[in-house]
Amino acid sequence: MIKSILCAVDGSPYSESVLRNAIYLAKQFDAIIRALTVVDIRLFDWTVATGADSFVPVMPSADFQAESQRIQEDKAKKVIDKAGDMLKKEGMNFELKSAAGIPVDEICDKARQNDLVVMGIRGEYERWSDKLLGVTLESVSRQISKPLMLVDRNFVEFNHIICGYDGSNSANKALQLSAFLSKSINLTLDVIMVSDSEEERSAVLREAEKYLQPYQISFNLCHDSGDVADVLVEAQNQSKNKPLIIIGSYGHSRLREAILGSTTIQVMRTAKKPIILAK
Repeated sequence: MIKSILCAVDGSPYSESVLRNAIYLAKQFDAIIRALTVVDIRLFDWTVATGADSFVPVMPSADFQAESQRIQEDKAKKVIDKAGDMLKKEGMNFELKSAAGIPVDEICDKARQNDLVVMGIRGEYERWSDKLLGVTLESVSRQISKPLMLVDRNFVEFNHIICGYDGSNSANKALQLSAFLSKSINLTLDVIMVSDSEEERSAVLREAEKYLQPYQISFNLCHDSGDVADVLVEAQNQSKNKPLIIIGSYGHSRLREAILGSTTIQVMRTAKKPIILAK
């Protein structure tokens, strides 16, 4: 069930899309939306940002810190007020929260009280990020305990689901969420298994089929070989629909990711949004 949705909003152009995606899902499930903006204390609390015992400790004046804090708090109020206006106009059940702290910590902490978290693929400093993921987003995606929906700048109402499935525990959670959304919103579902072994592909897809049958939904079982992220992104690009990709998050160790790369990160960077990382 999705009965509560946490929206992480900031001053970036992605915040409206974050809210639009949350509104779309909230209307499907009669869910409450909780909008959160975080005043990053590292921008004005230099003891947190650099530490008094840093290599080159730089401690600005108290007036500078107070003014920096005031500016950040004023901006946060404008952001959360605008989110509230938008949600009120849509007639949503919502709560607004402005918190001071480290964004990753605050988002992950509040996520525990919600069923789904929605974030923009980039934040306020996206003009300098090119195709790299923001540090906050990547850290949240690793630490968060709830499904994470990533959206682009423009809202796209998805009408189809693509689920990457390899039989792993994280992929099983993705399949479960895909089946739930497919059944609840009446969407078709493509389950894609990528492996160079035909025997493995067949076994895993039989497993997926057995799991999906009780849901009585429309689904297709697909298989391919090659790079997992490339196959999923290509399937999305070739689709005549507007698909939502759902994948498990970080199925391998950080060491393996360092050597071979992370499928999760690659999909996050290259796929069209929205995508959901199942947890």
